[in-house]
Amino acid sequence: MPRTHRITRRAALAQMSGAAATATFVPRLALAVEQPAGARQVTTEEYHHSNIYCETPYCSRDSRWFVYARTNPKLQANRTELMAVELGTWKQERLDVATSTSGLAVSPEGVFYYLQRTGQGELDLMRAELGHGKPERVYRRKDEPWIRSLGTISSDGRYYAGGVVVGEGWKNFGVMLVDLKEGREAVIDQDPFILNPHPQFDPGPRAQLMIQHNRGGKFAPDGKLEKLVGDEGATLYVLSVPEGKRTALQVGKPYTTPCTGHEAWIGTTGEMLLTVSWSGDFAPEKGNLLGVRPGGPARVAAKGHRFSHVGVSRCGRLFSCDDWQPPYKIVIGSTRSGATAVVCESQGKPDRDQNTHPHPYLTPDLKWVVFNSNRSGFAHVYAAPVPEDTVAGLLKA
Repeated sequence: MPRTHRITRRAALAQMSGAAATATFVPRLALAVEQPAGARQVTTEEYHHSNIYCETPYCSRDSRWFVYARTNPKLQANRTELMAVELGTWKQERLDVATSTSGLAVSPEGVFYYLQRTGQGELDLMRAELGHGKPERVYRRKDEPWIRSLGTISSDGRYYAGGVVVGEGWKNFGVMLVDLKEGREAVIDQDPFILNPHPQFDPGPRAQLMIQHNRGGKFAPDGKLEKLVGDEGATLYVLSVPEGKRTALQVGKPYTTPCTGHEAWIGTTGEMLLTVSWSGDFAPEKGNLLGVRPGGPARVAAKGHRFSHVGVSRCGRLFSCDDWQPPYKIVIGSTRSGATAVVCESQGKPDRDQNTHPHPYLTPDLKWVVFNSNRSGFAHVYAAPVPEDTVAGLLKA
C-alpha cells in the first residue's frame, strides 16, 4: 500500500493568485457589535488535537456534545481518538478510535461516521450517535485504495462518499460512493486533479456532491505531494448521485480569483459558500466570500475581512470564518445579508500544521463557536460563547 501523506489545505493559498472576475457583484452589509471576552481551552494534553473541520458542526443534534480528534502515539493501527465533549460541563469521554481524520463525516442529525482498521487488511465504516448508544459497523471493505480527505454522508443516511487513489503511482484519484442500503460501492468519478476532493453532500433533497478540483496538482509516484494546485488554480463542481454527472460552477479562473479550497453548503438552499483569493476584484474591501449555485454567476456574500476557512451553521442562516491575518479573528455572519460580527480572536500563529488553523464552526443552537488555536504555544481546541444579541442582530440584518 502506498505511503500516506497529509494534504495541507491552507498551502493552496500560497500558490493561489489570479485574474480578476468577469462578473459584477453586489456589496453586502456590515454590522457593528462589541466583541465578547472569553474562550475556553477544551484540550490540555500535548497531543495533536483538531476540532476536525469547519464546514459543518461536528455536534450532536441537540448541541449538547461535540467531537474533536487527537492522535495518541501509544496506539497502533487506529491512532486517532475521537473525544466527545459535553458543552458547558466540559465532561469528556472517548467515543472510539479511528484510522485518522480522513473519512470522518457527520450527518445533519448529528450521527458521526469514521473509518477503523481491523488489523486484517480490512477497513470498517463505523457509525455512532453522540451521547447515545455504542458505535456500530455499517460497512466493511478492503483497506485499498486509501480513502483520502474527509468523508460525507447523505441527509437520508443512504450514501457515504470519500476520496480514493485509483490505480498505481498516485496519478489518478476518484470519488468512492458507498450505498449503505444495498451494501455496495463504486467509483463514480475519476480525475488526476481531485487529489483532495473534499466531497460534501448537499444537505437538502438534491442527490449531489460538491467536489473540489485542484487543477494542476501533482503527487510523486511514491505518494509525496509535489504540488497541491497549479497555475490554473482550484475550482469546484457538483457531482450527481449515483450517476456521477458533473456540473461545473462559475468560480475560480476564469470567473474569479482561484478558490482557496474552503467551501460549504448553505443549509438546504442548494447554494454553496466559498472563499477565493483576496486580490483584485476580490480584495477584502470588495469581498472574497462568495455564494454560488449551478448555472449562475457567483455573488459576494460578505466583505470586510480576509475570509479563509468556511463553515455554515446547520440551519444555514449563519456562516463562520477565520480572518486570515493577525490576530486571526473568528467572524460569524448572515448568509442572507452579509452582515458580520467578530466573536473573538483565535490569537494563534497558524503554520503548515492544520491543527493550528482556526477552522471555526457554530454549534447547531448558535450558542458556541468551536475552533483551534496555538495561542498557548501548542495547538488546542477552544470553545467561545456567542452572545444571544449578536446572533439576533445578525439574523435581523
